[in-house]
Amino acid sequence: MRRKHVGLQEVVSGLFLFLFVSVAVVAETTSGYAIVVSKTTLADPAWKRVVNVLEHKHAHSRPTVISWEDSPEESLSILAQHFPRHTCFVARPEEVGRDFVALVHQVTRRLDADPYTDTLWGILTGFDADNAEAIARTSVPLRIKQVTAGTELAMDRVVSGEWYSELEKNRMVRKEPGELAKERLGPDDTTAALVGRLVEGRTDLFVTSGHATERNWQIGYRYRNGQFLSGDGKLWGKDLEGRKILIQSDNPKVWLPVGNCLAGHIDGLDAIALAFLNSAGVRQMAGYTVPTWFGYAGWGLLDYFVEQPGRFTLCEAFHANGHALIHRLSTDATDEDRKGLLFDRDVVAFYGDPAWEARMAPGKLEFDQSLVEKDGRFTLTITPRDGANSFLPVNLNGSQRGGRPVVAFFPRRLPETEIVEGRHWQPVITDTFVLVPLPPPGWAEPVVVSFQDRTGSAE
Repeated sequence: MRRKHVGLQEVVSGLFLFLFVSVAVVAETTSGYAIVVSKTTLADPAWKRVVNVLEHKHAHSRPTVISWEDSPEESLSILAQHFPRHTCFVARPEEVGRDFVALVHQVTRRLDADPYTDTLWGILTGFDADNAEAIARTSVPLRIKQVTAGTELAMDRVVSGEWYSELEKNRMVRKEPGELAKERLGPDDTTAALVGRLVEGRTDLFVTSGHATERNWQIGYRYRNGQFLSGDGKLWGKDLEGRKILIQSDNPKVWLPVGNCLAGHIDGLDAIALAFLNSAGVRQMAGYTVPTWFGYAGWGLLDYFVEQPGRFTLCEAFHANGHALIHRLSTDATDEDRKGLLFDRDVVAFYGDPAWEARMAPGKLEFDQSLVEKDGRFTLTITPRDGANSFLPVNLNGSQRGGRPVVAFFPRRLPETEIVEGRHWQPVITDTFVLVPLPPPGWAEPVVVSFQDRTGSAE
């Protein structure tokens, strides 16, 4: 059955049917990229250099720098005025605790009246200013062709890679370019294999799950295996024999600890997130700052990023999943699900320059989606590619998998729009994206939603 749709204000002011979006128009966007940074950080010459690198790198987006004294919340009014497409929160590691991450989530949802995040944000930090500057200087887009995982992945969506099960000892799957993925017999201890793929430059995307803390990742979940350890900005693999292998990898990559507790919590210079950023070449990552149990905000990244290869950048996938979470809160969530969704909403950090483009190489898709504009009218067409199976979950490994709505980001801000076709699909249209709930089970026909840009039209 199709989900009941409600309007954008439901989270804060009750339910109502969404048919028309008319958002108060603020000043015309004057910056496509905002840098939010504390005055203390900006006063440090080494960290100011990080800000300067970002300004130069994104000069085409007319970046604006917003400084705060006591709280990032002080940036809200200027962010609301500029309504930037991307917002980068530059912060020293001692500033980036879980409270900081939660506040960034909350502030970036308040640029206008709807409950959705209004800007594609990321937190740029590092073990030290040099590490943060290296991340800021990374500009060449990453096309992910080599994937390594410590948990099951939909390998039919990737060019090449291998995953090792954290649930079943000796289970692994490998995919070579142009071939089907094949299950193989893996080693008892997978530490050396995982470390090797990182240090030898054979990994563009690293995905992990299982037990973790701010200082380690336990590779096995239901059986004894090795672990990754962090300290002083360095990362090691430690096998069951106690041998430690330093992980020094320079090729730019992204890390998704989708099922790991605390991997995104920076509670000091020994944090594993900082070690991945500093020692393993990670340029973007998204991870929990708390022990995870519900999983929607973590595992859903795979639904958008890995299982719709090439459609979204990692930052877009992170925010699409956040939009999906808030939409579910606004519609048909059970009381128990609401507890989990509210728990997950503000606790996953996204680290890195949000405008840097890390994207899966194009691959298998279950449906096509196309957003086309003509004379101010936007038409989103969703076309099934696998008949009645097109909107089923791709992979069920993890928690809260599947069921994610279709999300398409706009090429520019659309403060005022009116639906002209497809109301019965109950879409959500904000300033920056359109979201369409999945069709009912078995649906195999195209879905079309059209809306007119009314920005600047006479009242």
